[in-house]
Amino acid sequence: MASPTASNLFTLQILSPSQIASHTFTKPSKLINEGHHVHHFLTTTAYTDIGTFILQLNHALCPRTQPSSPSALVFPLVPGSSSSIPSIQALQALLSSIEALIEQAPPDPGPRRFGNISFRAWFALVEEKLDTLLGQGILGEALSIKGSNLVTARDEVHSYLLGSFGSAQRLDYGTGHELSFVAFLGCLWKLAYFTDGKQSPDIEREIVLNVIEPYLKVVRKLILTYTLEPAGSHGVWGLDDHSFVPYIFGSAQLTRPISSDTEPMPLEGSVEGAIKPSDVTKPAVVEDQRQTNMYFSAIGFINDVKKAPFWEHSPMLFDISGIRFGWGKINKGMIKMFNAEVLSKFPVVQHFPFGSLFSWDVDPSATPPTQSVHITNQPLTTAVSTGAGQSGVSLPSVTGTAAPWTQGTRMPPLSGSGTPHSRVPPGPSTGSLASRQSRGEGPGSGSTAPQMTITKAPWA
Repeated sequence: MASPTASNLFTLQILSPSQIASHTFTKPSKLINEGHHVHHFLTTTAYTDIGTFILQLNHALCPRTQPSSPSALVFPLVPGSSSSIPSIQALQALLSSIEALIEQAPPDPGPRRFGNISFRAWFALVEEKLDTLLGQGILGEALSIKGSNLVTARDEVHSYLLGSFGSAQRLDYGTGHELSFVAFLGCLWKLAYFTDGKQSPDIEREIVLNVIEPYLKVVRKLILTYTLEPAGSHGVWGLDDHSFVPYIFGSAQLTRPISSDTEPMPLEGSVEGAIKPSDVTKPAVVEDQRQTNMYFSAIGFINDVKKAPFWEHSPMLFDISGIRFGWGKINKGMIKMFNAEVLSKFPVVQHFPFGSLFSWDVDPSATPPTQSVHITNQPLTTAVSTGAGQSGVSLPSVTGTAAPWTQGTRMPPLSGSGTPHSRVPPGPSTGSLASRQSRGEGPGSGSTAPQMTITKAPWA
């Protein structure tokens, strides 16, 4: 993990001009093939760098106190805003070009529940044009660097961007694809692409508000246009079918203010005037707040695609909405949850490729991960479970988890029922909460959820 600097507590290292000039790029490859490979991943420089970058962006979104004003300086989304920073403008243009290709691949009119096959046509168009798009303007200049092995920076970065829009094979999209886009931006950060912005949290805020949020809008349009299936969804028992990072950054926007860029993130409290966490259940409030806050923007998209009581189709988010210690507490929990439910889960990280910028090499300062439920509950191949191949042990299958950092359970009234949206597969999401409890399937049924041991990330 990068050492703290004057500008931030967490900063992903930017390669110097001499380091970039002598760097050897590689085309990223898939290396997480079996469940126990996740254990190694949690000791790599890639894992440390991803965590560092997430915390760096998260910290930039936290409100700041102003000596000359009683009101805190906050950093909301500004609909329709345009950045003045060329590097950000180039990425916005890139996303717009990718989004425009949807018009060339209209959805197939045939009836189907999941995954419109025209998504494959759109994906093929992106794959065909991506090298050209990445070779234009200042982005092309930054990625034109060629190593001694003749592999360019564009060859390496290409894999992360292409992997961030879903799977053409499975016709799905999930948090692993979102993670790939974060890695794409992390690669650009390391290559000094964003140094045309001020070297302060201003550029990190630009990355989140004017690149990541526009990316999420493109992805949501893809999901709606091609009815993409949630990748590796746990049905209603996960946080969100598709995304995670907007809940991190959106909660950071509403936390208690800090006084300087070197002050750590607050662990409790909210900025004065912040919307209440419990208001996620009020559609009118969500519709208003989604224009300025990433957390509510993500909730708003859930409301767009799921027509049922909120507590039924999103029980984990409903439970989180009962947190009494403010958005700081929620933000802290989201960081822990991201580590446990995204970075530590085989179904999510198995497709993440490793190159020279996000490397499979062991981080010398990494702390070996503890044998928590998140580490031990990984799928294994037959070869591993029988002792063949790399060493491994027979481990239990993956089980669903509740938010490990919530205190208490905020249960809704048991009257009434609702059926979640059609894209949620049958199973625990079917029927009313009361009926699921009577079958022993839902919260309050008397069954005991497994105790979760948080994997202690060195960067968390």
